[in-house]
Amino acid sequence: MKTPFSPTAAALAFHYISIMQEAARHRLRMKTPFSPLPLRSPFTTFAHMEKKTHKSGFVNIVGNPNVGKSTLLNVLVGRDLSIITSKAQTTRHRILGIVSSEDYQIVFSDTPGIIRPAYKLQESMMEFVAEAFEDADVLLYMVEPGLKELKDETFFHRIENAKVPVLLVINKIDTIDQRTLEAAVEYWQARLPRAEVVPVSATERFNTDNLLERIVALLPEGPSYYPEDALTDRPERFFVSEIIRQKILLNYRKEVPYSVEVVVEEFVEDTSLIRIRAIVYVERESQRGILIGHRGEALKKTGTQARMDIERFFGKKAFLELVVKVDDDWRGNQRKLRRYGYLH
Repeated sequence: MKTPFSPTAAALAFHYISIMQEAARHRLRMKTPFSPLPLRSPFTTFAHMEKKTHKSGFVNIVGNPNVGKSTLLNVLVGRDLSIITSKAQTTRHRILGIVSSEDYQIVFSDTPGIIRPAYKLQESMMEFVAEAFEDADVLLYMVEPGLKELKDETFFHRIENAKVPVLLVINKIDTIDQRTLEAAVEYWQARLPRAEVVPVSATERFNTDNLLERIVALLPEGPSYYPEDALTDRPERFFVSEIIRQKILLNYRKEVPYSVEVVVEEFVEDTSLIRIRAIVYVERESQRGILIGHRGEALKKTGTQARMDIERFFGKKAFLELVVKVDDDWRGNQRKLRRYGYLH
């Protein structure tokens, strides 16, 4: 098990104090309000906080592909709701993760990475991102070291002019040294002077507790939107289809994994077993052959990996049947996109 502090992270934690002090001085010069992150151990809990009026709100995570948005959502929620791969455009939908306590409820929202759309599926993905700007109570704009801009400047202008608090989250700080971190903080403070800069490492879970506490502080007062025990608004079939799609993204290359849509046709659960039948749609017959592989070995490997993750997710045995079919040009067809849940 990884510990919260690697040697690099420990050094950055020490150096983080001076960074935030400089941030405070910078905001005084800019004459903008600033509430610094509490500098405390990530092992501290919220037990010491006084009971106050209940808070609630939507906290939406936006940013370029592959900056770690899905990883951060999973860490903050405490459950793997968003699939993670090294490939861009892994997240296609807007996925909610709900964190509740006696004092607050946070509705986190993972969104597709911001791109310039090339076909209708990507256009609908960017519509999900646009919706995240509309209903956010707190906006998390996530970047990584070396990143200087969004792939679509229109969205960046919306961040600049946001009417809600913006937390600029610099992720992957476990991969850089102190000087690089300083330069990144200074750059983003100048580029977005109204945002609060929060360095984290989502994979190492470094400073994510402090980020969560800052989010709670920024939430407006209000009642819960969902039942206290709710984890997400998505049905079980959605997570099954996402787990299968993740294995396809990991096992296949080039255009094939991006041409795939997974539909769970059957999901029957009893006390000890879940029986699942899923259709994997591709756009061309040649892609169908690649997915199945020689003597069905490629599809069998994907199915076995998916079944194991499904069993871990639901905590019981599963039987998974995969069938591959062709649905011509589904990514460019509005009627088909609506049927697959990409259009309202």
